[in-house]
Amino acid sequence: MTTSLLALITGANKGIGFEAARQLGAQGIEILIGARDSQRGQEAVAKLKDEGVSAHAVIIDVSNAASIKAAAATITRDFGRLDILINNAGIGLDRLLPSEVDIAHLREVLETNFFGALITAQTFLPLLRKAAAGRIVNVSSMLGSLFHLSDPQWVGHQTLCTSYSISKTALNGFTALLSAELVGTTVKVNSVEPGYTATDMTKGNGLQTVEQAAKAIVKYATIDADGPSGGYFDIHGRIAW
Repeated sequence: MTTSLLALITGANKGIGFEAARQLGAQGIEILIGARDSQRGQEAVAKLKDEGVSAHAVIIDVSNAASIKAAAATITRDFGRLDILINNAGIGLDRLLPSEVDIAHLREVLETNFFGALITAQTFLPLLRKAAAGRIVNVSSMLGSLFHLSDPQWVGHQTLCTSYSISKTALNGFTALLSAELVGTTVKVNSVEPGYTATDMTKGNGLQTVEQAAKAIVKYATIDADGPSGGYFDIHGRIAW
């Protein structure tokens, strides 16, 4: 019977999510690649297995509550456990003025980036509570920091990715509130800012590679019992909400 940790990463068939899976897998952690598309999920699993990582594909569309529940049922049936949940799936990095943002667009982004992460955490929390050391990482962004968004001197002050920023600010609020609920348990939850990274989502623009970006996610997915909960971090440490 395996004693390795089991990690589910949503949106993990490419980009930062896939690299986080690779780095966690290199530590001997068993990986569940969460993907909306079965073929892409299986392709990602094949790449990891070629590197010696124990990996499996799980179909999960975080914008669909029924899909989340179905994924949880599958994981409960096939594994009966979960140690690490990384809410990585995200969309909507579009420049839209707050005064002109299309409400339909905002709702779509919130459905994935906020409600999707919230429902996924709620759905998998019973399994995480049973783990010896459950960990939840909500992949956020500096674009969700009210401290930085309100600072005219900050380089991203005029980025104005309105829907994305609102969704990540909401996600950060959920992190803080959930961590308060989980005080006294073995489950820790944190928001992580991986940094401005060259991915498909950024159209190849960025200041770092996915290998660099994934390190912060992996760090807080594997913190020990003395590690923080309810914080907002990048690779260098705590950042301002």
